[in-house]
Amino acid sequence: MPNTATSPLAGYQLALQQLTDSALPTGAFAHSLGFEAYIERGLVSDEGSFEVWLSAFVGQQLSYSDGLAIRFLYEGWDVGELDVLLSAQLLPRQVREASLKMGNRLLEIGSEVFPSAELGLYRGLVTSGRAAGHQPLAFAVVARSLGVPPTEALGAYLFATVTSLTQNAVRAIPLGQNAGQRLLRNAADGVAAAVERIGRLIPDDFGAVSPGLEISQMRHERQRARMFMS
Repeated sequence: MPNTATSPLAGYQLALQQLTDSALPTGAFAHSLGFEAYIERGLVSDEGSFEVWLSAFVGQQLSYSDGLAIRFLYEGWDVGELDVLLSAQLLPRQVREASLKMGNRLLEIGSEVFPSAELGLYRGLVTSGRAAGHQPLAFAVVARSLGVPPTEALGAYLFATVTSLTQNAVRAIPLGQNAGQRLLRNAADGVAAAVERIGRLIPDDFGAVSPGLEISQMRHERQRARMFMS
């Protein structure tokens, strides 16, 4: 007879799936994080060109800002200090505001669904005006309080962002659903490589983002017609 024995689920696994599910109302559906500006310029127009942009975004901005902030928080950096650093290094206004809108929403939901002393502390800093409330930090505080290992938390956060952006690209370019699934499958290796790279970065790397990505994100603010807030 086949062996049907299974290992028990780690206590955090189902909670992590809920935390990264696209149904969680963080507002990610309203943000392109810059790729819409590439669409407007004709640089992103199909599955292949979006895949190139997505790979650059994950390997650069997502790794050297959000990803590194998550790692540093797990390593014991002060959440208030990281909050200030993120606000300073997210230069494009729309991207900074997107991080805050989604972060504050996650703080609100997390306080009800995944309450912890650590999350209460961060939300208290935000409520009192001593912190802004960034999405990666809110995510990391919740994930750490749930006992999610740092590598799993990083991978889950990066892939959840990739999923949201791909879903938005399916609507905006537009792409078919099959193309979206191919993109997600192909992005898995890039996410795994990004997690490994983030583990080797040093504090001086924080915020070292490709200028091309940031300039395009700044251009989006004055784009004549757009579907997304960023």
